[in-house]
Amino acid sequence: MGLYQNKIIIITAPSGAGKTSITRHLMQRFPQLAFSVSAATRQARGTEKNGVDYHFMSADDFKQKIQHNEFVEWEMVYEGKYYGTLKSELEKIWNDNKIPVLDIDVKGAIHVQQQFPETTLSLFIEPPSVDELKKRLESRGTETAESLAARVNKASYELSFKDHFNKIVVNDDLQKACIEAEMIIFGFINKR
Repeated sequence: MGLYQNKIIIITAPSGAGKTSITRHLMQRFPQLAFSVSAATRQARGTEKNGVDYHFMSADDFKQKIQHNEFVEWEMVYEGKYYGTLKSELEKIWNDNKIPVLDIDVKGAIHVQQQFPETTLSLFIEPPSVDELKKRLESRGTETAESLAARVNKASYELSFKDHFNKIVVNDDLQKACIEAEMIIFGFINKR
């Protein structure tokens, strides 16, 4: 049994709250952590690599893995587009004596927490406000008016679940949020 057996760190947030930036920061700070690569049924984009960014697979393969109970959590995010965390991915990380870091959405995070209630640390990254979140998404310039409205609505809904998680970090100032997250993770890693 490794030192970190069954420990899991979940970082969750509404889209645009900054969880990817905070996750990257934590991965650089702590060599004990390993990023858990999610499975996805979409095509790779740009420079994305299979097995590094995602485990890309067909919808049929994904559904087969669901039937064989190979996921810790999964969901159909958009019609026909599935994302999930493979049990084999977590096992691989634990076998390397590291702690998996899951960068997943709110629903998936709640599922994982229910399965590993004693050994999971969940961090919810909260935007300072829904208005601020909307501004951040607008400034990316990647959203249409419809997709922006959908993301903002989803974010408001996801914010209502923040109290389901162990710790909430408000990302008003990215540097401060990173340091706060770092202190929380440090405590969790060293907890016996």
